[in-house]
Amino acid sequence: MNINNFRYDEVGLNRFFGPLEAKIMDILWEGSEKSIKEVQQQLEKEKATNFNTVMTVMNRLVEKKILEKRAEGRSSLFKPVKTKDEFIEEQSKKLTENLLDEFGGLVVNHMLDSLKEVDQSLLDRLEQKIDQLKKGKSK
Repeated sequence: MNINNFRYDEVGLNRFFGPLEAKIMDILWEGSEKSIKEVQQQLEKEKATNFNTVMTVMNRLVEKKILEKRAEGRSSLFKPVKTKDEFIEEQSKKLTENLLDEFGGLVVNHMLDSLKEVDQSLLDRLEQKIDQLKKGKSK
């Protein structure tokens, strides 16, 4: 699954999705598969959202291979292809790899500079990862 439009000025899922897509994904990541009507009803609690708009967005998410769709009777049920954690893991990895491919050491320096105010357990994991990489290269 490839998300092509990363938005630096947004937060959370809105970095990867449009606002309605993000809300739909949050609803579907909450639990079991849902129909368009069920999603639309949940969205309606916040703001009136047209059924056809929700249907269009959900079908586009299927085309992007972010959602799976299966027929049940006269309706369709939708569920995410990946869990929220798997999605974020995959997208953050791709973003990091793209930045490293394009900007190399500069990106690493900026990441290290950003670690000044980070939790010690993250620094410990980073140190372990670097040690593993060093051991792998010396063989």
